Amino acid sequence: MSDTIFGKIMRREIPADIVYEDDDLIAFKDISPQAPVHVLFVPKATIATLNELTPDHAELVGKLFLAAAKYAKGQGFADDGYRCVINCNRHGGQTVFQLHLHLLGGAPLRGFG
Repeated sequence: MSDTIFGKIMRREIPADIVYEDDDLIAFKDISPQAPVHVLFVPKATIATLNELTPDHAELVGKLFLAAAKYAKGQGFADDGYRCVINCNRHGGQTVFQLHLHLLGGAPLRGFG
């Protein structure tokens, strides 16, 4: 488990609004939301960035996306649409160096890309 803010959340050293947890990942509301719904899905395995992924991580990364989709469906905004984003390194907008997926939704999102 990393020594990032996410690691501290996983170890319950700092509080977070946790909305999902299983043996492999944890999800909590972003403290600086960029949409009405902004939840971070974080693997419990220490992986700093997308660049560190190996083929052995394929199932874990799949679980991130499946958990995000399940959350969107459960919260009732999946049919309207949502966005999943993984930033990589500083130029890609990553600020916490523990792999994580941003789930954004709950309202129309402005254009991207």
